[in-house]
Amino acid sequence: MFPRVLQLGHVLPKAQKQFSLSLRSFSLTSTRFAGHNKWSKIKHRKGLEDAKKSKIYGKAARDIISAAKASGTTNPEENSLLAAAIRRAKDAGVPKENIESTLERAERTKGHGQAMLFEAIYNGTIGIIIECRSDNVNRTVKRVKDLLTAYRARPTPVKFMFQQRGYVKVRIGDDMEVLLDQVMNVCSIDFAEWNEESGQRGVELVCPPEDLSKVMKQIADFASTSPLCEVLASEVNWAPLEPQEAEEDTEEMNYLENLIEALEENDDVERVYTTLEPNHLIADVS
Repeated sequence: MFPRVLQLGHVLPKAQKQFSLSLRSFSLTSTRFAGHNKWSKIKHRKGLEDAKKSKIYGKAARDIISAAKASGTTNPEENSLLAAAIRRAKDAGVPKENIESTLERAERTKGHGQAMLFEAIYNGTIGIIIECRSDNVNRTVKRVKDLLTAYRARPTPVKFMFQQRGYVKVRIGDDMEVLLDQVMNVCSIDFAEWNEESGQRGVELVCPPEDLSKVMKQIADFASTSPLCEVLASEVNWAPLEPQEAEEDTEEMNYLENLIEALEENDDVERVYTTLEPNHLIADVS
């Protein structure tokens, strides 16, 4: 028995040495994990930046196409709305090739094909309206329905969740009240003032769709005598009657954002509206 005890006593320092080496090895592994975690944070941050850029580029494309559609030309020298939309896109950092691609798309679809409108619901609560123009109805119907199915949405009536209205955004100086008085003399409007950190200010106006041309004529007449007055946007659009708040970074919202992006990339789709869009103005269409 004693010899065996002595043997264990001699082995014990070697076991301690092995345990010490094991600890050093574990420390090296921990360092590698720290590097991996750092790369994960970088990828996550880049993903957020890419998503932000995608939203900016998407909004710029919608504004450009809407401006081209409203005035019937893709020549910014003949279309002040389009010139303003392009200028805002450049100021927002949208690449030149993106702007040119959007103008080409607007030219291809200008006045061609049949206007179409699709209604859908996402997650049982979020309404979606999709405006299209197509030279092949069957193709467009299939593409839109396939996208809705792929991203967990389904066709169903949702117009009751929206209001169709004329919308105008104007940059103006201190004579805003004079302009509003003139516009209110020709039709019923709702409006809200806006201000930017750059010092620019103006007003947003909404009206019944059929009165948009009257509003634009009044603004054009007023702008001829007011050098600071400039129309930044003019369109007939769909706005939610009761806007909903979105939950950030959830699987459901990621699917919806991907659906909207996929729809907007389709050449047949002109605009996509959802009940998640903010809306603080309601037109009196009674």
